[in-house]
Amino acid sequence: MKICIFFIFLYFLVYTLGAQKLEQVSPEKAGFDLQRLSRVDSVIDNAIDKNEIPGAVLLVLKDNKTAYRKAYGSRQLVPQKQVMTTETIFDMASLTKPVATATSLMVLLEQGKIRLLDKVGYYFPGYIPWTDSLTNQKSDIRIIHLLTHTSGLPPYAHPNMLQKIYNSTEKDTLYRHIEKVKRLAKPGTHFRYSGLNFITIQRLVEKISGLPLNIFAKKYIFEPLKMKNTAYFLNDSQLKNCAATEVLESGVLIGTVHDPMARVVMKGNSGNAGLFSTVDDMAIYASMLLNKGQWNNQRILSPLGVKAFTQIPQGFESFGRALGWDLNSDYASNQGDLLSPDTYGHTGYTGTSMVIDPQQKMAIIFLTNRVHPDDKGSVVRLRSLVANTIAAALIH
Repeated sequence: MKICIFFIFLYFLVYTLGAQKLEQVSPEKAGFDLQRLSRVDSVIDNAIDKNEIPGAVLLVLKDNKTAYRKAYGSRQLVPQKQVMTTETIFDMASLTKPVATATSLMVLLEQGKIRLLDKVGYYFPGYIPWTDSLTNQKSDIRIIHLLTHTSGLPPYAHPNMLQKIYNSTEKDTLYRHIEKVKRLAKPGTHFRYSGLNFITIQRLVEKISGLPLNIFAKKYIFEPLKMKNTAYFLNDSQLKNCAATEVLESGVLIGTVHDPMARVVMKGNSGNAGLFSTVDDMAIYASMLLNKGQWNNQRILSPLGVKAFTQIPQGFESFGRALGWDLNSDYASNQGDLLSPDTYGHTGYTGTSMVIDPQQKMAIIFLTNRVHPDDKGSVVRLRSLVANTIAAALIH
C-alpha cells in the first residue's frame, strides 16, 4: 500500500514539474504601477472594438517572473465565436525564424559544426554567388548574410510563382530556385528581409544534423525547456485550443500554418514560418535568453552564444539586425519608444510579437490572430502602443 502511494505521489510530482509555468507575481512586486499598467487593457480592447484584431493574449515578463498575463476578445469569429484564453495556441508566423530556425543554427555553431563566415556554397555547390554586372567580380553568400537578411536574395517565393515558372511546388523546386535565382545585391551591402534566407538556414540545419528542423528544434530547444505547447504540428487536444487565422476557400485555417510558402511548399515544416506556441512557452524561451542561455537547469546556449545571437555583428551596424533578431531596423516598431537601445525582438505576419529588453530584464509577448477572418486586421501601430504603455508602467 505504501509503495502504491509512493508511486502515485511520484507520478503527480513528475506531471507537475513537466507542466510548470514561470512563477507569477503581482505587477507591484515586479516593479510596475498597476494603475498605469492596466491602461494596456483599454489599448487592446479599443483595437478589438475597431476590428483591428479579433483577440489577443499578453504576457509581461520581469526578472524571469510573470508580472501580467491576460487574454482579450476572441480566438475565433467564424463559423462560430470562441473566447480567447491565456492558454490559446497561436500560429507564430515569422517568430519561427529566430525562435526555432536561428536558435537551432546557434546550437550547431556551439557544437563546432558550422561558423558564421562559412560560404553557403560550401554546403550546397549549386548555390551561385552574386556577380557584378560591370566587372564580373563574384561575391559569395555566407551564413551571416542569411541571418542578418543581407544576402541579396529576393524576399519570397510564392507557390503560384513556382508553379508558373517550374510547373511544380515541391520542396526541391524551391531549393533549386533559391540556389539559382538572381541575387539582387552584393552580400553584406543591403538589408532586404527575406524568407528565402531562413529556408536556406533550415537546409543547413537539416544537412549538418541529419534531422528535420522540427525534430531538431524539439530535441535541442523545446523539450529541454519543457515548452509543452510549442511545435510545428499540433496534436488533437492542442488543435482544440488553437487560434483561427484566415478563412480560405478550403475553410478556416486552425493549426495549419498560414504562410503559403511554408504551408504549400514546405508542408508545414519550414524555416521561415510554421511554429505554433503560447505566451507561457514564449516566456520560458525569453527567460532562457535573459538568463544567459539557461533555464531550469537546462542550458540551450552559452552566455557568449546568447550575446552573439542578440547583438548586431561588427560591420553590420547600419542594418540593425542581429543573428535572426531585429534591434533597430525599419521592422522594429513593435519595440515602441521607451525601451533600452539593447532591446531586440521579432514579429510575425499573423499578428505575433516578442520584445526582449535585457537592460530591464523584461519581455513583452503580445500574440494576436489579426489575419482572422479576412487578413484585414492591423497591429503595427498597436504593438508600439502596447510596448509604450507597459514600459511607462515600470517605475521601480
